Amino acid sequence: MPHARIRLKPASALLLACAAFCSQAFFQAHAQISAVALSNPAAAAGTSPVRAASDSAAPATPAAQVGKLTLDQQVRWLGRAARSGMLARMQDADLVALFQSLDPLTLPRYLKEGPNGYPSYEFTMVRRERIKGKWPDQADHMLVRVTRNPLRIYAKWLPDGAHAGQEVIYDESKRPDQMYGHLGGLLSVVPLWASLDGPLARVQSNHSLRDLGLEYITQQFLTEGKKFAGSGVMRPSSIAVKTVDGVRVVAFTYDMPGGQPTFYAKREILGLDLRRPYFRAVESFDNDGDIFESILFKTITPKTFDDSTFDPKNPDYSF
Repeated sequence: MPHARIRLKPASALLLACAAFCSQAFFQAHAQISAVALSNPAAAAGTSPVRAASDSAAPATPAAQVGKLTLDQQVRWLGRAARSGMLARMQDADLVALFQSLDPLTLPRYLKEGPNGYPSYEFTMVRRERIKGKWPDQADHMLVRVTRNPLRIYAKWLPDGAHAGQEVIYDESKRPDQMYGHLGGLLSVVPLWASLDGPLARVQSNHSLRDLGLEYITQQFLTEGKKFAGSGVMRPSSIAVKTVDGVRVVAFTYDMPGGQPTFYAKREILGLDLRRPYFRAVESFDNDGDIFESILFKTITPKTFDDSTFDPKNPDYSF
């Protein structure tokens, strides 16, 4: 799959815009986020204002008046508007105006209280990373199955992307520090156990296998957010609506003073799903303005898996 770059191309309604929300109070609130809520998305649903409304009816308050509501009311409104499909039906200009009008704490509350992912789900993603200074000519196209408590992951590199045919399985309940799979090159035909964070695992990525999933993107954003505020970055430098590979999102661009290494990136572009409280796309740029990481979740499907999904002996796999 020739995929020179996941470009964020403006369209009639497109990628990455999360509204003005980086106030100091916002990041103080982030510091109190429960690690359990992020690692166990189901747990975050209990008393969240986002989940308080059990029905999927669109909220009665017009979008133009949402900025006048209280913080809790805004969070509830945003959750209902997303679940009902109201956000997805809104025009680009109306979406941008909506997010600009919200209390600075509304979007982070919406994301924090999630759920940021699902207790068990399958997704496909297109991803590229700059490894040892080299940007890959072709993106990885991956199928990933994840279940939590315990964390278990199955990942397969699909035929139309780089490293096609590779497979990896991880089960923290059995070998928390190791993964099993075809790790690339000659090793692609020799399944083996390898350290989760060892050199072989980092040949194709700067991240741990445990970082795969929607939750990691939210966690990283919240962690970086505290540094944004400390450097005076209270709002995104731009908000837009864009479409990437058919995925329409509302989008934020953040430009960090000083850039790396204080921050993960000099510029970050984060794309918010229009129906659920999680990010669908991320692009990260270094101090020279060059992209070094690009992630797009193309499909996301809640599913229930049995033990065979994370068993190398599964006859559907090629271990």
